[in-house]
Amino acid sequence: MTDAQNPPAAPAPAGPTLPLDGQLCFSIYSASLAIQRVYKPMLDAMGVTYTQYLVLSTLWERDGLTIGAIAERLALEPSTITPAVKRLEAAGFLARRRSTTDERLVEVHLTQQGRELHPKTACLTDALLRNSGFEIPQMIALNRTVQDLRQGMRKAVGDSGAVPADSE
Repeated sequence: MTDAQNPPAAPAPAGPTLPLDGQLCFSIYSASLAIQRVYKPMLDAMGVTYTQYLVLSTLWERDGLTIGAIAERLALEPSTITPAVKRLEAAGFLARRRSTTDERLVEVHLTQQGRELHPKTACLTDALLRNSGFEIPQMIALNRTVQDLRQGMRKAVGDSGAVPADSE
């Protein structure tokens, strides 16, 4: 067999693997799930899912993005974003429109209802702080540390995390 058919085996770990709670990847993953469980009743009352909330958050930062640009910002596939956008549009939170500068592009815009939802989401941050037991400076420091970790992992796989100006 050729080397292409027999790739080298992965190096054996230097020692036993860490227990689950000792693995940072699991801690971040399970913390994310716990945050989503805390947010769920509040998001349900607003009529949006967590993914839809992330789409709206992206548009609250910069309205009029394409599906591709939203997906890039959220580090998700456009095929994950499209159904969320369609449901948000059906619920009256957004509208899709052809770009006035390039008719090949479809931009996603907040409606008045979508803009009015933004201040109502402050309860999510309040719940995160209240339930974490962290003070604001601790939460800011943790967020910066996790962002640095994310950036390092993106560099490792050649993902800049940049938002393209005109992707769809």
